[in-house]
Amino acid sequence: MVDVLSRRRRRIIRAGLVIIAIPAAELGIWATLAPRSFYDDFPGGGHSWVSASGPYDEHLVRDVGTFNLGLLVLAIFAIVTMERRVVQAALLAAVVSGIPHLIFHLEDTDSLSTGDNVASLIGLFLIPAVGAALLPLTRSLE
Repeated sequence: MVDVLSRRRRRIIRAGLVIIAIPAAELGIWATLAPRSFYDDFPGGGHSWVSASGPYDEHLVRDVGTFNLGLLVLAIFAIVTMERRVVQAALLAAVVSGIPHLIFHLEDTDSLSTGDNVASLIGLFLIPAVGAALLPLTRSLE
């Protein structure tokens, strides 16, 4: 019974890490390799969330991209190894990077439409929420 519970927790944690890794991959690759496109077109589908916030700054956009690539690498390493400390580091990184980003956008809603704000805030809430929710499950990882 304990082994079944342990395997189930590991699957849940791994799924949460994938949820963290996917947006980190999208943001990281796009902003690093095509910063102007990311600035003009993110998140896509005719919406432009980044450009609504201020003038283009290639350095800043590339920094966002490379920081997300760092989170992606950590998440992938945690997914592959499932080592407790690595998993905890990845989840904490998602929380620590996600909460200030969410807070900023909660306070800066003037540049987007209501629908875009709702979509943006849900996405920004998801990553730190997943990280925080999964941290207690890591105590049982070996």
